[in-house]
Amino acid sequence: MQDTSPCCAPDRPTSPADVTPNHSTLVSKGTGSTKGMVELPGGEFLMGTIDEVGFPADGEGPIRRVSLNPFYIDETSVTNTQFTRFVKSTRYQTEAEQFGWSFVFHLFLTKRARREATHAVTEVPWWLPVNGATWRHPEGPGSGVKDRMGHPAVHISWNDAMSYSEWAGKRLATEAEWEFSARGGLEQLRYAWGDELTPGGEHRCNIWQGDFPNRDTAEDGYSGTAPARSYEPNNYGLYNVAGNVWEWTADWFSADHHVDGPSDNPQGPAQGDSRTTRGGSYLCHESYCNRYRVAARSSSTPDSSTGNLGFRCALDA
Repeated sequence: MQDTSPCCAPDRPTSPADVTPNHSTLVSKGTGSTKGMVELPGGEFLMGTIDEVGFPADGEGPIRRVSLNPFYIDETSVTNTQFTRFVKSTRYQTEAEQFGWSFVFHLFLTKRARREATHAVTEVPWWLPVNGATWRHPEGPGSGVKDRMGHPAVHISWNDAMSYSEWAGKRLATEAEWEFSARGGLEQLRYAWGDELTPGGEHRCNIWQGDFPNRDTAEDGYSGTAPARSYEPNNYGLYNVAGNVWEWTADWFSADHHVDGPSDNPQGPAQGDSRTTRGGSYLCHESYCNRYRVAARSSSTPDSSTGNLGFRCALDA
């Protein structure tokens, strides 16, 4: 039975007044470089789904015709290599570093991290707040990213993603731009490559195989994050728009705003509590959270960070 509780990325429960986004002090590099980006023509497409295996409460439907201006979008999610350059240039501290902790999936805890884990999240006990878990230490103290520089940067909050985007002279994609990009020109198909999850027995994305949340057989080749350029790209040349890590978009989340909202370059509601995330992650499994479908959506509060939450950037064309 599918569940709609926050298996994907739990929200940070509190926001101390002394921890605030620090992106306003960053100096942008100027006009964003389009290196490593794909230029898309925009135009009309059918957004959303009424998929029988979906989550109507998430606001996946109705299917509606949306029109977009041309734009660029990153081929991959932002990697540890790219995020390291940003931090070295700005001395930026992520919100996980400011708070002093972030959420780590229970099977990935290092021995040192187990000592730093405070308590499990009641509704989803496979997520534990771990002191010292950050983008530099994805599984908590004792872990690192030196052997994962080409993997997506994780434990990144929406505010952190905005800070990076501002510094890079870019922005986050709107939810509509993200879905248009992920579909790769395929109209109303379930996945970024078609309607079959593993065509010909071939794995096309990094998700969970086995018994969630107890054992991942890693039949797709990875347990945890995969390199940002894993698997074949979609028809637009984008990698890992299904699985691997959830990706922040610019929009506030709403389950119904889009029903009567604008159809030209929609940007979500003007305010909200959580920002929309897209794409699913390595923890998604058909028995619980099959949100690796191209129209699936989720959300987290802007200060939240987990070991399966990253981002990619966009730019006006």
